[in-house]
Amino acid sequence: MRILLAALAATTVLTGAAFADTTIYPLDRATILVNSKFDFKVELDNVHPEDAVEVTVNGKPYAEVFGAPAQFVAEEKGKDDKVLGSALILRDLALAEPGAYTVSVKAGDEAKSVTWDVYGTDATPKAKNIIFILGDGLSVAHRTAARIMSKGVTEGKADGRLAMDDLDRMAFIGTSSTHSIATDSANTMSAYMTGHKSRVNALGVYADRTPDSFDDPKVETIAEALRRASNKSIGIISTAELEDATPAALVAHTRKRADKPEIVGMFYDVQPDVLLGGGSAYFLKSDIPGSKRKDDKDYIQLFQDAGYSVVTTKSELAAAEGSNQGKLLGLFHTGNMDTWLDRNQLKKGTVGKFGDQPGLVDMTKVALDQLSKNPDGFFLMVEGASVDKMSHPMDWERAVVETIELDHVVALAREFAANNPDTMIVVTGDHTHGVGLIGTIDEDKPGEGRDKVGVYDEAGFPNYVDADGDGYPDSIAVSRHIAMFANNFPDYYETWGPKLDGPFEPAVKNENGEYVANEAYKDVPGAVLRVGNIPKDNDTAVHAVDDVVLQATGPGSEGFRGYMEQSDVYKVLVDAFALGADKK
Repeated sequence: MRILLAALAATTVLTGAAFADTTIYPLDRATILVNSKFDFKVELDNVHPEDAVEVTVNGKPYAEVFGAPAQFVAEEKGKDDKVLGSALILRDLALAEPGAYTVSVKAGDEAKSVTWDVYGTDATPKAKNIIFILGDGLSVAHRTAARIMSKGVTEGKADGRLAMDDLDRMAFIGTSSTHSIATDSANTMSAYMTGHKSRVNALGVYADRTPDSFDDPKVETIAEALRRASNKSIGIISTAELEDATPAALVAHTRKRADKPEIVGMFYDVQPDVLLGGGSAYFLKSDIPGSKRKDDKDYIQLFQDAGYSVVTTKSELAAAEGSNQGKLLGLFHTGNMDTWLDRNQLKKGTVGKFGDQPGLVDMTKVALDQLSKNPDGFFLMVEGASVDKMSHPMDWERAVVETIELDHVVALAREFAANNPDTMIVVTGDHTHGVGLIGTIDEDKPGEGRDKVGVYDEAGFPNYVDADGDGYPDSIAVSRHIAMFANNFPDYYETWGPKLDGPFEPAVKNENGEYVANEAYKDVPGAVLRVGNIPKDNDTAVHAVDDVVLQATGPGSEGFRGYMEQSDVYKVLVDAFALGADKK
């Protein structure tokens, strides 16, 4: 037994599982595109003299392989100047040769080893264009509900199909972060757009131990890779603030997704050719009403000086279609844009203040028109942000109709690809929600609230109508509507019906700083108090850890199959564009 334990201990030291407080970035099993820039960092748990720290790569001195020595930090400090240990940092490293790189560190009794997979791509591009369509929080239940609501069901069979239903490649995608199985939009989208997993709230970095959110080890984003290794155009569209996690993941490097003023500067550094969405508050100079900046930078003017045409309404965006203005910045809301239901039917939310907002399809049409003028092709990311933003407060009808709108973007992308067969289309979510569709709610059924829920044979079929044939329900206020529920929630009043009076706010903060059920809904007929099953510092339902479904079509999409990590998706994208080809 002693011999066995000794052998296990020796194996642990060799694999680097011991001395867990010694950390090497990129982490073990990282996948790195050849010639892609990244930061190398070693965090030691104790203070060491520089000559006591030994770092090798595949058995050779690291500086010989990396081409430069790292900066040695004798005493790296954390909050309140607490000494955390020594560190080595080498910025903007790039590795030109594919293969396995085993990095080993030894300092006193500390030891750690990691192995990276540095990979190249095919020499010949498979696709000229990639349209990457993401429904934030898109879960299987959202897809199912969108199909039922928009197409209908007769005698057990769907009366139509979503555009995403017929994409011919599919994979299940793991979404976990580097520090937990649970996840958020920042680290998940960052994994898609960099090929590196990261921590919750982090964008384009490995989250290190220092408090500065901008000094963490950076990794190259796909937009930066395209600028470095191609002449392709870049487009970014979102119904959220453009500084929000998903669109920001294409350009940003920060530990905190809330660094929104600085993220605008990162957009300016990369300068995507088409940039459309909300979030103008962080572009506006601080002395302009509505601005959330604290400095004197005027990014509207800076983008205009860089050759961008700036549009702020649906009408102005429509006028831009077919023009030759080149670079286009569209800012249609100071914050997140309103949902399809609010813009087109309910007129709630902030529609009264921002009455001429374009939809996701409007923005995508203009972007495709502009980007397709580049003979070298383009990468376009389109986010339907409010699938997530309406699922958090369990505002299911808004979330489902957002999914329908997203599917109209998929239809538009498929139409474009039919005329441009060198286009890959990818449709996925960044994470899921704990939501299920269990049946229907029949308003004509006797009783109140839960008495009206129909399950099994009692569910029947919803009676949404699409008389105008636009693919959207003419109204969500029907007598038999879908019954969707979250499997996690704060304290809230379940009202059993569509939220016609405005986006739902399930919980509010009390005098103790805890979130409690919002009593504004207490007197809704049939409302029932549900005692939450998540911590009281959460005001809405949270993300689920379930795998995401990815579907794709077009050249290069054969790389999507089986189970994949989100960081593996990046490898398929860059291989389709041959961004890691040997250019010797």
